[in-house]
Amino acid sequence: MSKKIVPVRKNEEIIMTINDIGTEGQGIGKYEGYTMFVDGALPGEEVSVGVIKAGKNYGVGRLIEVLKPTADRIEAICPIARQCGGCSLQHLSYQGQLAFKTNKVQQLMNRVAKVEGVTVLPTIGMEEPWHYRNKVQFPVRDVNGQIRIGYYAKRSHRVVETDICYIQDRRNETIRQLVLDWMTTYGITAYNEEKHKGLVRHLITRHAHSTGNMQVVLVINGRRLPNVDKLMDSLQSCGYVSSFELNINKDKTNVILGDKMLHIFGDTIVEDTIGDIKFHISPKSFYQVNPIQTEKLYAKALEYAELTGEETVLDLYCGIGSISLFLAKKAKKVIGVEIVPEAIENAKHNAKLNGIHNTHFYVGKAEEVIPRLYKEEGITADVVVVDPPRKGCDEKLLETIVAIAPKRLVYVSCDPATLARDVHFLTENGFEVGAVQPVDMFSHTTHVETVVKLQRQNP
Repeated sequence: MSKKIVPVRKNEEIIMTINDIGTEGQGIGKYEGYTMFVDGALPGEEVSVGVIKAGKNYGVGRLIEVLKPTADRIEAICPIARQCGGCSLQHLSYQGQLAFKTNKVQQLMNRVAKVEGVTVLPTIGMEEPWHYRNKVQFPVRDVNGQIRIGYYAKRSHRVVETDICYIQDRRNETIRQLVLDWMTTYGITAYNEEKHKGLVRHLITRHAHSTGNMQVVLVINGRRLPNVDKLMDSLQSCGYVSSFELNINKDKTNVILGDKMLHIFGDTIVEDTIGDIKFHISPKSFYQVNPIQTEKLYAKALEYAELTGEETVLDLYCGIGSISLFLAKKAKKVIGVEIVPEAIENAKHNAKLNGIHNTHFYVGKAEEVIPRLYKEEGITADVVVVDPPRKGCDEKLLETIVAIAPKRLVYVSCDPATLARDVHFLTENGFEVGAVQPVDMFSHTTHVETVVKLQRQNP
C-alpha cells in the first residue's frame, strides 16, 4: 500500500477556499483534497493560511489574510474574540449565524437522522443578541505569581482577560474586579492547576433576568476562606447580590463544583420568572443560560406537545422542573426525572411555589428510573419530553420510550449531532418527524438548541 502524501508542510503558506464551519467555529476547506481547519475563516472565502500542523488526515492553519471575503463577514466587536473560547462566530453577521445554524441542523437531519422530506424551520433568533447570558464561570488562576480572572482561551486552560464580555451581564465586570481587588489586598492565592495549589479556583455568578438579583459562588481549594467577611461587605455594597456561597472543591479535577456548599449571606437560591412561572434555582441546578430565548423554546415545546388537559406526560432530564411546570398547566399529570438531587428538591419546591399539584418528581438516571417504573409499576404516557445533556439519550431509555409508545415525543436538544443520532433510532422504531425548530440560545457561538416533534406512526 502506498503511503498517503500530505500536500502541505508545517510553516508553509497556502491559498485555499473555505466551504464549511467546524464545531468550534473553525473554517473548513480542502487543499488538494486535504482537509484544513482554519480559525477565523468563513465559508465562501478565499484565504491565505499559515500551516501550523500537518497531520496524516488533516491539518490546522493560521489565518494570515482574507483574500476574498464573504458578504457575511463583519468586524468582531470584542478585542479578544480570536483568542477566547466563548464567541467563535463574532466575525459572522448575525443573519449569517442563524443561516449557518439552520443549515447545520438540516445537514445532520439529512445525513445522520436520515429523515426524508423534512425541512428544518429557520432558526428563531434574538432581537438583541448581546449580554444575554445569565451565568458565568470565571476560572481564577495563578499565572507566574499574578492573579488572572477571565475566560479560557480556545482549546486550552490558559486564561485570557477582558474588561468587557459582550455576551455576559455587564455587572459581572464589577463582581470580577471586586474579587480581584479583595484577593490582591488580603493576599488570597489563586489556584495553580498544574501544582494543585492555591485557594480560589472559580468565580461563578448567576443573575435573575426578571428581578436583577445575582448569586455569587466562590469555589475554593480548601475548607475556609480568610477575610471572607471583607469580600461579603464588598458584595453587599453592590445592591444586587442577593446570595453568596462558598463551594469546597479540593479534588484534582476539571469538574468545577465540589460536593459541599457553605452559605455566607442572603438566600441559598436565586429566583427567576419565565412566562408566569417562578423558579428557585440553587447553585448546582441546571437552568437555561438565555432567559429571553428560553421562553420561546419552552413555548415551542409546549406547542409540539399538543396537550388537551387529559394527558400523562413524562419529562426526562427535567432539571429544576422548568419544562415540567409549563407542561403541568396544560396536562393531567407530569412525571419528571432528574439525576441531580438538589435539582429535584428545587423542582418540588417550584411546583409548590406556583401552586401546581399534578407533578411527581424522581431522583435518578432517566435510563434507570423509567425502565423500572415501566416494568414494575406499569407506567404509561401519552406524551414524552426529553431534554438530555450533550451526549443525548441512553439507548436503554430510547428502547423504553419505544415500548411505552406515547402518541407524541418532544425532543429538546443542545447538540444537533446526538439529536440526529437519537431521531434516527426513533424513526427506525415507529416514530416519524413532524417538525424541527432550531432556537438560537447561544448567539455568536456554533451551538444551537433544537426542538423536534415526533409522532408515533399508526398509534
